[in-house]
Amino acid sequence: MVKNEIIKVDSGEIRLSKIILGSSDYLKLNNMSKVHAMFGAYVNAGGLAIDTARHYRESESVIGEWLNGKPRSAYTIITKCCHPVREAPHAPRVTPEDIIQDLTTSLEMLGTDYVDILLLHRDDINYPVGPLMETLSQLVDEQKIRAFGVSNWTLGRIKEALAYCQEHQLHPLSFNSPNLSLAAVNCQRWDNTVTANQEMLDWHEANQFPLIAWSAQAEGFFGHRFKKEDKDNPELKEFVDVYFNELNWKRLDICDRLAREKGVKPIQVSLAYVLNQPFPVFATIGPEEEWHLQDSLDALDIRLSDEEMESLRKGE
Repeated sequence: MVKNEIIKVDSGEIRLSKIILGSSDYLKLNNMSKVHAMFGAYVNAGGLAIDTARHYRESESVIGEWLNGKPRSAYTIITKCCHPVREAPHAPRVTPEDIIQDLTTSLEMLGTDYVDILLLHRDDINYPVGPLMETLSQLVDEQKIRAFGVSNWTLGRIKEALAYCQEHQLHPLSFNSPNLSLAAVNCQRWDNTVTANQEMLDWHEANQFPLIAWSAQAEGFFGHRFKKEDKDNPELKEFVDVYFNELNWKRLDICDRLAREKGVKPIQVSLAYVLNQPFPVFATIGPEEEWHLQDSLDALDIRLSDEEMESLRKGE
């Protein structure tokens, strides 16, 4: 069963599932039978949090179709704004105008008058945080969003945004959504994204600040999706560039060992590593099949000792 937690924000309480159902390729309006099956399985398991983004093609429209006729308050909807458009992938879109434009469209596509959490999908470090925080706080006042956060922001910018909100008595930034998995990445898979480093993790622990992890299962690396000899496969270059390093292969070996000891799967151990962090943490997953979903949900029951967590970190 999905475990749900309550996150207190200054505007109230947000119910958030430890496993958040994210977007996948099957989310198409001409594929609603599969959507109903997958979302139904998630909800029947106790899940209530659904993640999407303005950038995710048909995803918001599909979720809006699925939500139609259901009690809106039963679900926690997360969407993201301010991603570059596909036609100009390197042109930042992180301004108050972009926030409002994207949210207006998202609300229309989702068929709702509010979202529970709005995340800025990207950052533009050359744009001041002040106007962004002012806009997001105003949207809380207008009851178009219940809380807000950022995705793919550096810790320095997050601290700057939090300080601005406090100094100007705004609704505070309440969530951070970086990439976080067991994998040590060689580089970012997508431009202008951020993987949580140890400094960021230490800050989350010290402040007990909620983290929503994306790509929490490292594209299936710890499910033996790849072999070492795949390093020369040009079709897998994007994954080789990001994930192929000696530390990750050692971590995979430890996942294998712990999985045998606990009677679970290696990829479940890797997800449990994320879920066992010492602060409020939630993992967004994008299952393509119901058994993928169930595998992820089963990871919620895996407890890792401090020694096991340290072994996974060190790859020893």
